[in-house]
Amino acid sequence: MNDNRTSQLPLPPPPLLPSTTHHLTMPQHQWDYLFAIGTIFAGIGSYMIGANDVANSFATSVSSKSLTLRQACLAAAVMEFLGAVLVGARVTTTIKNGIVGAEIFADNPGVQLLGFTVAIVSSSIWLTIATRMAWPVSTTYSVVSAITGIGIAAGGWDAPRWGWHGAKGLAAIFSGLIIAPAIGAAFGIAIYLLVKYGVLLRKDSVRWGMITAPIVFFLVGAVLTMSIIYKGSPSLGLDDLPSSTQAIAICVTAAVVSIISILFWLPYVYTKIVKKDYTLKWYHFFFGPFLLRRQPPEDAGEMSAVPDYRIRAENDLDAPTAPAAAETDSEKVKSESEKVKESGDSSTDGDVHPSKLADEIEKPVVEGLWIKPKNLWILFRYHALPWLTKLLLHGSSVDIHEMQKDKHTLEAHSRAKQYPNETEHLYSFMQVMTACVASFGHGANDVSNSIGPFAVIYHVWATGQLSGDDTPVPIWSLVFGGAMLVIGLATYGYNVMKVLGNRITLMSPSRGFSMELAASITVILASQYGIPVSSTMCITGATVGVSLCNGDWRATNWRAIAWIYAGWILTVPIVATISACMMGIIINAPRF
Repeated sequence: MNDNRTSQLPLPPPPLLPSTTHHLTMPQHQWDYLFAIGTIFAGIGSYMIGANDVANSFATSVSSKSLTLRQACLAAAVMEFLGAVLVGARVTTTIKNGIVGAEIFADNPGVQLLGFTVAIVSSSIWLTIATRMAWPVSTTYSVVSAITGIGIAAGGWDAPRWGWHGAKGLAAIFSGLIIAPAIGAAFGIAIYLLVKYGVLLRKDSVRWGMITAPIVFFLVGAVLTMSIIYKGSPSLGLDDLPSSTQAIAICVTAAVVSIISILFWLPYVYTKIVKKDYTLKWYHFFFGPFLLRRQPPEDAGEMSAVPDYRIRAENDLDAPTAPAAAETDSEKVKSESEKVKESGDSSTDGDVHPSKLADEIEKPVVEGLWIKPKNLWILFRYHALPWLTKLLLHGSSVDIHEMQKDKHTLEAHSRAKQYPNETEHLYSFMQVMTACVASFGHGANDVSNSIGPFAVIYHVWATGQLSGDDTPVPIWSLVFGGAMLVIGLATYGYNVMKVLGNRITLMSPSRGFSMELAASITVILASQYGIPVSSTMCITGATVGVSLCNGDWRATNWRAIAWIYAGWILTVPIVATISACMMGIIINAPRF
């Protein structure tokens, strides 16, 4: 009775395949299990994108000490979530990047639902493995490879579009393995050389940094505006505006950013760096020009008013710098603690070494049945809550800099020059600003790597119809994806972040700023010319380019680069094989 099926595309079991002549517009409950699997793995995929891909935006900021890991997690949480929900893609193409044709599904919604479920499962499995192994892989390449495997399993070797195909075929996509790092490195070299010879190596580097800052802010504002227009806001349609309107918007926004830097940023950093006012707080930034009248404290200059951005101990290669405030404070704390120890005061000793009896009083014990309300409160307050707090905050409290130390990394650091903290402090503002906008664009654009396939799964399950060229993306799915993305970064992003930044070369705010700006320019340029690139590859190439500006090729940890590149290359065959095997086994499985 099944002889007439032998010449057709192998199909899943009958429950998966309703008659294509009936176009139902209600949930297909025989596919509930596929929808459930797709939902679970869409969450896992979004989580792993947050843990793996978001590190690209903030790894340099954390590695250069412009932000603490917890500050980076908070900034990324806000920017990624807002980018995903506010301007995330409201529609997704049925076949991502057009790498396979819709005809491979033979007008069968069930096969399409199965295919995208397999794609999201395969991609999520690989991202989990890669993140566990601290491989900063491309999440876009992971999804593209998964859909390529589905195309091969469902339509044969010729189903995927292997050629260029208007910069949307596999040849164009995989060419990004070379194009993205190369362009990123070129821009990284150009930008950092301007910063290095225009500011860092000058006699009065702080003065020159302030003079050139408005111009730099104008450039940053222009680049970041272009990033939002061309890459980060697919739902707003800003890239469809006339070229003249886009140019005006870019120039006006950049000019506003530059004017704000003159009115608010320059007085703030002048008071902090030149006047050495260590009592200045972050909210004084909004005082603007009135800060110029602010009198510094009498002991200004005795301690540094800026953080210590140095990654290693000084050597003969470094520029001289004043001692950091953190060192002075730590010495004071140490001397105070030594005085306490020498005093031998019984009350102080009791505070330092609390008794076990005090611990027992502070932590009540469970008596009787655990289900009693009092005991449930004790279990929650003194056992479950501390464990949960430690679990949630561990990912934002690890010491990234300690994790980035090894023999080869320290050797690379010793060959890179460190510049004065006061000058580096000027670029920490620009670096954080660039990282935040890049994170916003990433949330708007790359959340579709997990939610895009899920939107197709939901559409087919909810309507029973084949998904067309453009599939609507429900807003609740963007909220779901954005939330999982943020949780992924906050709880496990450190595992990939430790590989980037200082593990490749010695990091500083000026270097990190140059890398992030170069990566943003690369993404913009590639999107304008239809060249598919990955943000992971762009920031890695920019990092290598800036590292080469140290004048010593050994200032780059080439072992770390080889490890990262291996992850990029292995993504393609591994994910494609997983998805092809999974899809092929299911659609060719024996049936009763």
